[in-house]
Amino acid sequence: MTDMTKPRRVAVIDIGKTNAKVVVIDTRSGEEIAGDRRSNPVLRDGIYPHYDVEMLWSFILASLRQFAQEPGFDAISITTHGASAALLDENGDLAMPVLDYEHSYPVEIREAYLGIRPDFSETGSPSLPAGLNLGAQIHFQKTAFPQEFATVRSIVTYAQYWAGRLTGVQATETTSLGCHTDLWNPRRKTFSSLVTRLGIEQLMAPVRSAFDVLGPVRKSVAQETGMSPDMPVYCGIHDSNASLLPHLLRREGDFSVVSTGTWVVNFAIGGMADGLDPGRDTLLNVDALGRPVPSSRFMGGREYEKLTQQFGPAPDEEIEAALGSAIAKGMMLLPSIVGGSGPFPAKTARWIADDNATVAERHAATALYLALMTEFSLSLIGRKGPVLVEGPFASNALYLKALAVFADTDVIAVSGSTGTSAGAALLTGIKPLAGRERYFAPGAIEGLGSYRQVWKAKLV
Repeated sequence: MTDMTKPRRVAVIDIGKTNAKVVVIDTRSGEEIAGDRRSNPVLRDGIYPHYDVEMLWSFILASLRQFAQEPGFDAISITTHGASAALLDENGDLAMPVLDYEHSYPVEIREAYLGIRPDFSETGSPSLPAGLNLGAQIHFQKTAFPQEFATVRSIVTYAQYWAGRLTGVQATETTSLGCHTDLWNPRRKTFSSLVTRLGIEQLMAPVRSAFDVLGPVRKSVAQETGMSPDMPVYCGIHDSNASLLPHLLRREGDFSVVSTGTWVVNFAIGGMADGLDPGRDTLLNVDALGRPVPSSRFMGGREYEKLTQQFGPAPDEEIEAALGSAIAKGMMLLPSIVGGSGPFPAKTARWIADDNATVAERHAATALYLALMTEFSLSLIGRKGPVLVEGPFASNALYLKALAVFADTDVIAVSGSTGTSAGAALLTGIKPLAGRERYFAPGAIEGLGSYRQVWKAKLV
């Protein structure tokens, strides 16, 4: 694609675990110039909890119809959460519902899966709870529902499911296959041995690059939305890797990216690809260029949501003012609010020295907790150089200041042309634009060094 033919506006379908949105990105400014959002609830009917894909499809079509009129767009790109796949029948329709990855399976099914999943050394994928390993989902679906599974003719990763509904072209893609699925060997860039053990070699749709144009929209989609029948649809990308992509294309040398949302996902460019500890939720992701990237995670956004629902809001200036008293009291939160994943999967959360704590002090201690968890997770993957933070936590100044102190490095909060939607737009060949950046140097915050030492000592 030449500069003359690169799109001026890109419609991005962005399906997160909690919310879904369709936005239009202006490629000259990097800004979202139009957008529509809605919640993404899990349905509890049917054979297991699943995503409401028909609701999402109606939402996507309605948004595309609206934005085709104003402001208009020249291409469609897609990003979704990982740990999901669609199982399709001979007509390309769903043979089984798209399984919610937080659903847990019977003990005997879990134990049977542990007997066939490949070793961490092959996949770089740790053993995770519920369906966070996509291979575990497929094993559950095949084992628990053999009649329904017998009708499956194709398996596509989740972003590519939506690309397929738009184009009629079925595909899988490496960033989605490489995000702790157990199905991919990131070093050899091939399917893992699990695909053979599950007997699904012939079912896996062809592997395509995230940058590939799968095709124009189907005629029926063009007619329903008013889009041009030549509208190109790009293959799509796993959401955390979409957040990483602008930085890969703009920066050189060693750095880390902290992508925040429901999950806090850390990528260490130049980090430690060997010697990762699968018991601490470290893994090898696969970037949009097909390369393995040492990564770590914890469910920080979900944890923050749970905590703030408990103790309510507080003004930023009160939280900043409460930091000193929280540190002086030794008030701290130990992991984990959400168990079963992250660097301390077996730990149960508890507060220390929180008697008579104010709401502002709890917010301050929560920011310190999230910064400590982020820094610890980054240390597990051998991060080097500055730390870039994008997503909701990039607006939390206290978290950013604390992270700079704990990591003893510059922390750069990046907004503007970053995030999942903007990253997905880059699949169309446009160049990433510099986002607005705020720098936080590792300055002195009284008592924070010893605070970190005490926090770590209490985890032993």
